[in-house]
Amino acid sequence: MNRRRFLGTSLGAAAAALLPNWGCSGLRADNGPGSGSSRPNIVLIMADDLGYGDIGCYGHKTIRTPNIDALAAAGMRFTDYHSNGAVCSPTRAALLTGRYQQRCGIDEVVFANGPARETGMPLSEVTFAEVLKKAGYATGIFGKWHLGYNVEFNPSKQGFDEFRGYVSGNVDYHSHIDGAGIDDWWKNAEKVPEDGYVTDLVGNHAVDFIKRHKDRPFCLYLPHESVHSPYQGRKDPPQRLSGGKKGKKTANDDIPRAYKEMVEVMDQSIGRVLDTLKSLGLERKTFVFFCSDNGANKRGDNGPLNGFKGSLWEGGHRVPAIARWPGRIKPGTVTHQTALGMDLFPTMASLVDAKLPSGLKLDGADLLPVLLKGDNLAPRTLFWEY
Repeated sequence: MNRRRFLGTSLGAAAAALLPNWGCSGLRADNGPGSGSSRPNIVLIMADDLGYGDIGCYGHKTIRTPNIDALAAAGMRFTDYHSNGAVCSPTRAALLTGRYQQRCGIDEVVFANGPARETGMPLSEVTFAEVLKKAGYATGIFGKWHLGYNVEFNPSKQGFDEFRGYVSGNVDYHSHIDGAGIDDWWKNAEKVPEDGYVTDLVGNHAVDFIKRHKDRPFCLYLPHESVHSPYQGRKDPPQRLSGGKKGKKTANDDIPRAYKEMVEVMDQSIGRVLDTLKSLGLERKTFVFFCSDNGANKRGDNGPLNGFKGSLWEGGHRVPAIARWPGRIKPGTVTHQTALGMDLFPTMASLVDAKLPSGLKLDGADLLPVLLKGDNLAPRTLFWEY
């Protein structure tokens, strides 16, 4: 496996068209692990800016993440999993489409300020939510979108039955105001304000979604805001107020305290989701995958890796990742196979025997042989560009 980085370049649409279409092997037409009424549920959880060394099972000594650690103990932990991008939007485009983000033109951050606010991921792109929805799955996203601010780019237009959360790169955890000073909390394609700490709201909606869909297959995508700035714990005051007013910003020397709390509250939220699956008897029927969207900035811990968020050193894109499927994935296992966010689309499609639209070729690889049998992936060339 060769890893290439194109530093200081911009591929653009023309160059992106030259990228190879490796496709995804192993998509099952029938009799796969998810065939018939036994098709598993899917819960995809993604942290924001969480570094390789920011949680207990990856070596952190002071941040307590018992629920994520338990997830790793019950499943498979990746040592060489990477986000497709070193920042938020490109990573999410690749994750949703199973293809390099350059193919759909999302190779930079979709900023809240400036002309980028009018752009987004084209509706012509096929997302894993659209494929799973067509296969009979209920689909929900609760948390961060960051692939377009205008209603035309809303998750509800890209295969998700339900969306509660925000469309920007980050919001105030309490006031839900984005970096441009605009209220940003949605229910599907309409702005519907909701009181609460963002991380808790994501957990609330996730639990409610699972309970309402416990009798049918579902795909639940939980892109958390934690541990992205602004750095705010549950009891910290809002930093962004209505009318462009500014609240109280967390003091620089108090950020480590807030950072630690933000990760731990996210772990609690994830624990609520896992407990709900168990209490409803869905634990063995549900494939759970946890990862981060890119490496930590200088506030976080990337463990032994060089570089930070926004860098093409591995600290910018090599991140924690864990897969659990009781009875199918052997507990307490570790894989050193190199995997990327774009691999999750073909993996999920394979998992549920979903058919891809005619002509759609994915760049990601099916990870099921790695997850279920401990196999090695076929050699492939990968690249990161930012």
